[in-house]
Amino acid sequence: MNGYLLDACALIALLNDEPGADTVEALLTGKPPIFMSAINVLEVSYDAVRRSRQAHAAALVLELVRQAGIDILWSLTESELLAAAQWKARGKLSMADALALGIAETRALRLVSADHHELDPLEAQGLVQVEWIR
Repeated sequence: MNGYLLDACALIALLNDEPGADTVEALLTGKPPIFMSAINVLEVSYDAVRRSRQAHAAALVLELVRQAGIDILWSLTESELLAAAQWKARGKLSMADALALGIAETRALRLVSADHHELDPLEAQGLVQVEWIR
């Protein structure tokens, strides 16, 4: 494993002090690098704008991500795209979750999530290993 890849629900838990926030915080203070795809950062930014009804909330999320030391993956490699397409074709995954799985697989990162609804079936089949925050 080369580090961790946070999905949107992991960062939302941290920012809103929801259950699992302590797990995400512990990962951020550890040694392995922490990454997030720009699409997952967009999900969190959208959620912040929607909840607060403040346009500047997106910029605040971006600043908090940077301050936390999370490396944003702004681009997608061909290998990541092909892997994400395979994940999306396997079942009922959101595009963002398929992308996260493709990135995690290609870069040998452990996906950090609370999204049991979409990921539990894949884990039960032995297809993925998820670092669950709750």
